Amino acid sequence: MRGDAAAATAIFVVAAAACSSGNLPRFDGTIALGTWGGDSAGMIVSDTAMHLHIACTYGDVSGRVAVEPNGQFDINGSYVLSAYPIMVGPAFPARFAGRLVGKVITVTVTVDDTVEHRTVVRGPVVVEYGADPRLGPCPICRRPIVTKRPAIFRW
Repeated sequence: MRGDAAAATAIFVVAAAACSSGNLPRFDGTIALGTWGGDSAGMIVSDTAMHLHIACTYGDVSGRVAVEPNGQFDINGSYVLSAYPIMVGPAFPARFAGRLVGKVITVTVTVDDTVEHRTVVRGPVVVEYGADPRLGPCPICRRPIVTKRPAIFRW
């Protein structure tokens, strides 16, 4: 039993070091799980959704975001154009398009404002895997990230 505890501790230490250094996980054809940050931008990716802040606005995409072999992605979601200091208005249909290169993503959101009958473009913004979002007075949502447990931790 003592050997199992030491092995589990070693796995935890290695995993914690990898997470804290911002090392990008092995590419699986989707945007990596975790926090991505940049100037006036922050993105949280879980195994069930992607949540993106650009300044004092934010949007969501359901499920994992697939990335083409050339790094491009283009997916539909929803976007709130006025979120701080209080959320005003509905979430509008939006298209999230961008490119992943290494551990950096450049993303632009095109929002269909169905209330004012206009198209609003947010971005492009650049976010880096493991970097802290720098949003000034607009806080990034602290959404819980539900990730798939490795087989050794399933019960």
